[in-house]
Amino acid sequence: MLPRRTVLAGSLTLAAGALLPACKPVMSGMLTGADAHPATYPTVRAVEFMGRYLAERTNGRLGIKVYAGGQLGNETDTLEITSFGGIDLNRVNFAPLNSIEPMTLPFSLPFIFDSVSHMRRVVDSEVGNEVLASLEQHKLIGLCIYDSGARSFYNVRRAITQPSDMEGLKIRVPASDLYIAMVNALGANAVPIPFGEIYQSLAQGVIDGAENNWPTFVGERHYEVAGYLSLTQHLLTPEALVMSKVSWDRLSAEDQALLREAAKASVIEMRRLWDIRVDEAKAAVAASDVKVNEVDTQPFADLMRPVWDQFITSPAQQSVVERVLEMKEG
Repeated sequence: MLPRRTVLAGSLTLAAGALLPACKPVMSGMLTGADAHPATYPTVRAVEFMGRYLAERTNGRLGIKVYAGGQLGNETDTLEITSFGGIDLNRVNFAPLNSIEPMTLPFSLPFIFDSVSHMRRVVDSEVGNEVLASLEQHKLIGLCIYDSGARSFYNVRRAITQPSDMEGLKIRVPASDLYIAMVNALGANAVPIPFGEIYQSLAQGVIDGAENNWPTFVGERHYEVAGYLSLTQHLLTPEALVMSKVSWDRLSAEDQALLREAAKASVIEMRRLWDIRVDEAKAAVAASDVKVNEVDTQPFADLMRPVWDQFITSPAQQSVVERVLEMKEG
């Protein structure tokens, strides 16, 4: 009898395969890409940009077809499918990566980044390259790191100005032990729920709130049901674009180099689109009935030391943390 994990992985690959074209050698054809975000989201458009970049430089021999909006499954599922070669490229948040590779955890720590510019500086450095390289042992090639913005709490009940305001709130989190520990440390009750179920869960009272960035708050229409947005900016967790090592190994050395070049160019495009989207989202919220409040984040950050200690358990992880902190502004 096959192990349950193997059976599950095979089932997921077959399910995704129903949506994908017949398998072709990667050396000539359309690469498949997965993204849980909607088709207009900056990460989706950045990978599409990457596909055009490849097509232009190979006379159409290579390109990328992105299946957005979670068509191929949630991030945890598509990550496993990617590792088996059922999907070529996959844009994922660091949360599911935290579950398989400890070296990704430092970038997910609450309050480790003090600004978007700090986060971008870190992920563009050798530290970012080392974290991406750590994924190869999991049959994933880390191509680049995208923004995921500053995440803040929003809810249906009250403004959050201090940690005590979190007490008793049911807050949706991704399926990540670190996110669960963070929310519970603030006195709230962490509720892991799939991304696509947040709106309905807020509307039906299954949860009181969630946490995410400006574009998601607006783009997923969460601001229609959550009337309070408190700018805790507790996480600036980036996102990764990974490629199946199975697919990668089918590429020539020249095409591998071109793919890395295209990924690097897509980061610039993604950030341009992201900054525009953030400004648009802020304008949409300002025109709505949502109550937005600034927050003194230090009392929240002070409660995170046990969370850091829980997840940073090796000298290698600690080294990444120290290098990230050294790159803070000022």
